[in-house]
Amino acid sequence: MQIVDAGYGHAGQALLLEILERPLFAHFATACPDGPRVSPVWFLYERGAVWIVANEKDSFWKRVRADPRCALEIVDFDVSSGRVHHAGMRGRAEVLPWEPERARRLLQRYLGPEQARWDARFRSAAGDYTNRWIRFDPQSAVIRDQSYLPG
Repeated sequence: MQIVDAGYGHAGQALLLEILERPLFAHFATACPDGPRVSPVWFLYERGAVWIVANEKDSFWKRVRADPRCALEIVDFDVSSGRVHHAGMRGRAEVLPWEPERARRLLQRYLGPEQARWDARFRSAAGDYTNRWIRFDPQSAVIRDQSYLPG
């Protein structure tokens, strides 16, 4: 993945990996005949790819099949500390079959290690083979640290 240098040098790559490890929401943008569409998603970063769950109610997996060019944006903003980290990526995505073990890893990122304590809506999600994976392969990234000292 090519990182567009924003003056961070190697620190930009480290910041990107740090952001991708945090359990944050990402905004996944796909092409649509009426213009771009953006969906808030949970994600898992593994082996250079971003993995996103798509269930049968989601429409973005159909748009990915029609046009694999996509973008992903993550913003980590904490008003109390002044942290503002932004990662924007462009690349291509594909729709892949469901893998329950990867789903468990993704859900544990957001819900914790104890499945029995998860909200009931998510307890059976890992074993739901009507779900699909979106594998997003970033080709370029822009990283920004716009943090500030809170007043």
